[in-house]
Amino acid sequence: METYGKILLIAMPAFLLLVLLEKFYGVLKGKDTVRNMDMISSLSSGITNVTKDVLGLSIAIISYNWMVDHIALAHVQNQILTYLIAFLVLDFAGYWSHRLDHEYNFFWNAHIIHHSSEEYNLACALRQSISVVFKIFTIFLLPAALLGVPPMVIAVVAPLHLFAQFWYHTQHIGKMGFLEKIIVTPSHHRVHHAINPEYIDKNYSQIFIFWDKLFGTFQEELKDVPPVYGITRPVQTWNPVKINFMHLWLLIKDAWLASNWKDKLRIWFMPTGWRPADVAEKYPLHKINDPYHFQKYDTKASPALHVWSWVQITITLLFISYLFGNIAGINNLNGSYIYIYGLFVFLSVYAYTELMDRHKYAAVWETIKNIFGLAIIFQTGDWFGASQYSSLLNYALGIYFILSTLITVWFVLKHAKEDGQLIMAV
Repeated sequence: METYGKILLIAMPAFLLLVLLEKFYGVLKGKDTVRNMDMISSLSSGITNVTKDVLGLSIAIISYNWMVDHIALAHVQNQILTYLIAFLVLDFAGYWSHRLDHEYNFFWNAHIIHHSSEEYNLACALRQSISVVFKIFTIFLLPAALLGVPPMVIAVVAPLHLFAQFWYHTQHIGKMGFLEKIIVTPSHHRVHHAINPEYIDKNYSQIFIFWDKLFGTFQEELKDVPPVYGITRPVQTWNPVKINFMHLWLLIKDAWLASNWKDKLRIWFMPTGWRPADVAEKYPLHKINDPYHFQKYDTKASPALHVWSWVQITITLLFISYLFGNIAGINNLNGSYIYIYGLFVFLSVYAYTELMDRHKYAAVWETIKNIFGLAIIFQTGDWFGASQYSSLLNYALGIYFILSTLITVWFVLKHAKEDGQLIMAV
């Protein structure tokens, strides 16, 4: 937990810098692929994901440690070979877990967030799930366990394997010659993120593209078929917490409404998108049938709201940076504090993305978040040990919590007035 937090303290600024550089590069080249609100939503999803991971809010049904202890047939002695095997097996496991996420209703809920952006850029790479509580795909690491690859090696290689998937989420790199035959390139992954009929459910590989070619899921990017990004049932929100659970909520509702008990049970394991016939007829959902003619999700936003949204996400990034840099100290204060801190981060993201969506309850969520923050300071007399750096920090946080509430209420009232005028004009 503490080690991963320190890794993220280095990785987060690097990823943020690259995301911003891509934005500026696109503007300079006349091909801007990064919309402001979409970028903030993607970055916010990354915040919730890394917070959840650092808190360790998931359980492996079958742990890798258990498999190594009970079924290892050999123990590879060569250290370099051990790391190579670990990387290759993680890539194999990544292919199959990724494919199952796409192909079955229940598992799609864990992956919908990654495809929810209607843009394709480095920021959307940070859209990662918070909805997985039980990890069941450790079984795909079986080849490494049989060869006795130590758990510590997997623990070291796994973050590197994940971070290596960041760079190819861009439209600014074309095809890469002979590398197209070996590794996953931006061209390959653009196909994967597209909703064009020719491209859906293709190119699941994460580092080496040969898995798709081996298992029959490869599709080349076609010159006359430009990729269109998103999902066929658009999420229509900037709020990453909502996106993470909306497909699960749909499955629960459809299972409840289905008249046939067989449908109530099988809906979870049917191909992604399947709905009971009676439910689909009575409760149709909006679906993009023509990827070349649909309206991307967007919300009316003043320059002031754009600026305020950046202020909020920047402050939230500072909050999680403090968390990741002081995990041991916070744990020493009280074992439950780290989870209280995590809840505060989730409330923060939920509140300001609700405001980005122009929802009137954004003021309620922001008030709850800020009362929660003030309560922490009043109850403990400190912000998780921050006074060791400066006694003024608690006062500064108190002022922020009050101002943030007032500013959000002002925006909500402003939006209500604007929307009311719009309704009257119509």
